[in-house]
Amino acid sequence: MAAARGGAERYFTRWYKPDVKGRPCEDFCVLQHSNRICVITLAEAHPLLQSGKTIKSINYQISANCSRLQNKVSGKSKRVRLFDLGAQFLTELAPLCRISSSDGEEYTIYSCIRGRLIEVNENILSNPAILQEKPSTEGYIAVVLPKFEESKSVTQGLLTQKEYEEVLLKRLNSSS
Repeated sequence: MAAARGGAERYFTRWYKPDVKGRPCEDFCVLQHSNRICVITLAEAHPLLQSGKTIKSINYQISANCSRLQNKVSGKSKRVRLFDLGAQFLTELAPLCRISSSDGEEYTIYSCIRGRLIEVNENILSNPAILQEKPSTEGYIAVVLPKFEESKSVTQGLLTQKEYEEVLLKRLNSSS
């Protein structure tokens, strides 16, 4: 579902949510398409994308009663049907999945925006390496569609590429 890097640059606007839930460097990227669809990915500075990290497991089972894999949007026109059939509603801090790394760390990946879950990337379950190798394309986490009336405001509280680069620069300067 996510476009190739060139397409991502051309058709998607990048938005960032740093330090989600106060966890340093746990940053996420929201690729917003001109048609409102948002692709949730890991931001470049996320600990899972740093060298030496290996993903042990990815789990879309959020709780005993909630699995993101059970989200099923079907039919000819997913857009028309997703508000009627099965599409899970997400808030900004709704967990999408949990990822465990080989060093014992566990990371919860959050939606960062409000909307309906259109799909999760099941390909990363069988090939978790693509999450690290191609986080903005084949390694995306999920696709979310904001409500039409919220599509303009969905990025409030998110940072632009330039603002995010400033955050990264501040981190670098404070650690040296």
